Amino acid sequence: MQTTSSPARKSPSDAHHDTPAIGYRVELADLHAHLYRVTLTIQAPSAHQRVSLPVWIPGSYMVREFSKHLQQLEAHQGRRVVNCVQLDKNSWDLTAEPGKPLVLRYVVYANDNSVRTAWLDSQRGFFNGTSLCLRVHGHETQPHALELVASRATASWSVATGLTSTDVDAAGFGHYLAADYDELVDCPFELGTFWHGEFKAAGIPHRFVVAGAPLSFDGARLLHDTQKICEEQIRFWHPPTDGAVKGSKPPHKRYVFMLNAVDDGYGGLEHRNSTALLCNRRDLPRRDEQAGESAQGPHTSRQSEGYTTLLGLISHEYFHTWNVKRLRPAEFARYAYDAEQYTQLLWFFEGFTSYYDDLMLHRCGLIDNAGYVKLLNKGINQVMQTPGRLLQSVAQSSMDAWVKYYRSDENTPNATVSYYTKGALVALCLDLSLRAEGKTTLDNVMRALWTRCGGGPMAEADLAAVLAELAGRPFDDELTAWVHGHDELPLQPLLEAHGVAVHEDAAQLAHRLGLRVSEANGIQVKIVLRGGAAELAGFSAGDEWLGVETEHDGWRLSRLDDLLFYTGRTRHVTALVARDKRLMRLRLEIPTTTDVRTWRLSVENAASTTQWLG
Repeated sequence: MQTTSSPARKSPSDAHHDTPAIGYRVELADLHAHLYRVTLTIQAPSAHQRVSLPVWIPGSYMVREFSKHLQQLEAHQGRRVVNCVQLDKNSWDLTAEPGKPLVLRYVVYANDNSVRTAWLDSQRGFFNGTSLCLRVHGHETQPHALELVASRATASWSVATGLTSTDVDAAGFGHYLAADYDELVDCPFELGTFWHGEFKAAGIPHRFVVAGAPLSFDGARLLHDTQKICEEQIRFWHPPTDGAVKGSKPPHKRYVFMLNAVDDGYGGLEHRNSTALLCNRRDLPRRDEQAGESAQGPHTSRQSEGYTTLLGLISHEYFHTWNVKRLRPAEFARYAYDAEQYTQLLWFFEGFTSYYDDLMLHRCGLIDNAGYVKLLNKGINQVMQTPGRLLQSVAQSSMDAWVKYYRSDENTPNATVSYYTKGALVALCLDLSLRAEGKTTLDNVMRALWTRCGGGPMAEADLAAVLAELAGRPFDDELTAWVHGHDELPLQPLLEAHGVAVHEDAAQLAHRLGLRVSEANGIQVKIVLRGGAAELAGFSAGDEWLGVETEHDGWRLSRLDDLLFYTGRTRHVTALVARDKRLMRLRLEIPTTTDVRTWRLSVENAASTTQWLG
């Protein structure tokens, strides 16, 4: 395991490389204006060469219209200007002379500090190929080269990417090569003066880069913990005793984690041999916070919740190396970049990954039984506090991701359920059911799916077939009810059978009222949950809750907890709200602590729970 800060530069090698069919030259044109300049060379264009920029990026299921940031597109063959006709929002037709190189030049605005698009300023650069690289129709399966060019202003910067380099300097600027367009746009680039370190997991080189880390950042600890996660997952998918099984070797020869630490942010996007991550920099491990030891392993007694969340994100995206980047929906056998690409299986690929991400933290000793059950408890309550779970199945949720999950609004919890959180609970129910029957586990099912599908596209029928084969009976009824239905899952009996007790406690005041609010500047109503006390009283998203009146007096509310402070045991009150600058009085009945309950899990039989979690 090694940690370093910034490598010394060296001159690029003089190795000769054949001219690729498609080549991109990416320049960091203007840091302050957030502009990349791209030169695309097509060696053998067709007479009417079509090019297009993707409208979405695989792994993030929403049309994002990346072409809105492309500008100043022009094309030439030698000195001749080539006519460029825009066909629709993201594609163009070029009238070219066949057999003669066609050169396109354009600029891309990059000011989205997320994992999905592109960013460039004086401190850092980042881009996905879907934001910068036009797709050359008819040439997608040919080799694609990319040259990354530094500027005087970025002389101290370095580069991190999973793309194969062919001729680069020590900092990483220079030439890269992809087998095809899919690989090119599946390998993002991180640029800047980031911290970086290296380790090996199961003999595979892994690199971790962190942009925006404070001086207190404990990089050695992050590398140590990430290495444990990677080794555990490689063992999961490729057990040492499974050497003769088809696809038993890891699908990647190296891997890059790219983490951008910001003041407020969270997220990740998986790629074939890398991942782009976003976290709150306060969640990074710190040198002054020494990890504690416990019977379950290191880092379990003094590990912050924020750092545990970060480790869960790392675990989630790394698990995707197998589950969605290789083993993926049959509908994604080839990506269609110009429009939505639908599947009903996101509950499996995101939901099952969400089940295993925290489970892997437990298995490699980064959290103990109580820590894992606490995380599981949080996920269960999130689903139970979502009225939409009774209206939408996780299969429907998967289909609706394009227009509902990624376009959430004040009604989203009332009409939908997350294929992440409920999908994870479907995985939990399957795993606990299989273990209770004693013939197999979900671990074995996942590995058998990998083998059955050759580490490639799969359908729900493949899952059903593997379940029936390994469990000795069909699970069609369970899949129909849990995946395609919207009744409650049998969580309590399954958990209790594995040593986890379920207690019902009074819900927090906001949930008892059926509200989700912001208290940054007074009480702003963000969401009114279906069937709750607030909806019955007439509250609406967008309201500002100003105060409350009882029979005897009235009070100004600064935060939600003031309600019970001022009203005591009084249940019937008048809420004073402002809606569109108009004052309204709403008759509100405050639910008692027994009206709305929430779950609290605890480990009652440690041996039984450990047998499951181990």
